[in-house]
Amino acid sequence: MSSNAADKNAAPPLPEPLRVPVADSHTHLDMQTGTVDEVLAKAASVGVTTVVQVGCDVAGSQWAAETAARYDAVHATVALHPNEAPRIVHGDPGGTSQPPGAGGGWSRQGARTPGGAAGLDDALAEIDRLAALPQVKGVGETGLDYFRTGPEGKEAQERSFRAHIEIAKRHGKALVIHDRDAHADVLRVLKEEGAPERTVFHCYSGDAEMAEICAGAGYFMSFAGNVTFKNAQNLRDAVAVAPVELLLVETDAPFLTPVPYRGRPNAPYLIPVTVRALAAVRGADEDALASALAANTARAFDY
Repeated sequence: MSSNAADKNAAPPLPEPLRVPVADSHTHLDMQTGTVDEVLAKAASVGVTTVVQVGCDVAGSQWAAETAARYDAVHATVALHPNEAPRIVHGDPGGTSQPPGAGGGWSRQGARTPGGAAGLDDALAEIDRLAALPQVKGVGETGLDYFRTGPEGKEAQERSFRAHIEIAKRHGKALVIHDRDAHADVLRVLKEEGAPERTVFHCYSGDAEMAEICAGAGYFMSFAGNVTFKNAQNLRDAVAVAPVELLLVETDAPFLTPVPYRGRPNAPYLIPVTVRALAAVRGADEDALASALAANTARAFDY
């Protein structure tokens, strides 16, 4: 292996610790290298003391709930990723899909769900059961993704999204939105169904105009490492106009590693890099922003 290839696969170095602890509002510990204990200890060493572990399918949601029950620093969300619903309905529930950070849904190898509408109903029933657990603080990531799912999958996606909204409201949990190339329809469905009291746009991907719409509705906007990417001016414009009380920060690890480590494995310990990028965009004091981010995440997920 060349040294360049080795560097590409190597974990980035530890950033300077934050002086004010924050939370990673969206991560996938089950896709990262190292044990949960190792990942949490590394994160805590730089001031990332809480993580929200996100489910994307039935097996992943069960794992998230079990892990959050074992660790005080972990809170869970449970859901079928938007691309999981059409896969179940159209009978392709196998583990061949892309992970969520790669722009698609994701199923574990060997995790099989019965197909068709009945299969989707069964999967949603299990998400509903998990959502009632006290360590489960949110329902998501759910929403719409038109990047990988074509027109034939839109009906199943929207049906699943509406069901997740209902589950979140009935259990009084936060709703965590995955919105890829589907801004108008995501906002429309939220308006038609009535959004839960606490709604989070994970890995916010809109522009400043959409950020103002979200702010008007009281939706939280969570920004990931891609806010540091050269071609992401739309995200920085959104960061600049979003009310500070609605800002969250996340990794979506192991994906979306911030610059200058783009392409290398992401993990919760890299949150300080993104926090500092957000502070720079807003012209804000790092400690004051970290305090706001920590309080906002606790409020969004009611912990």
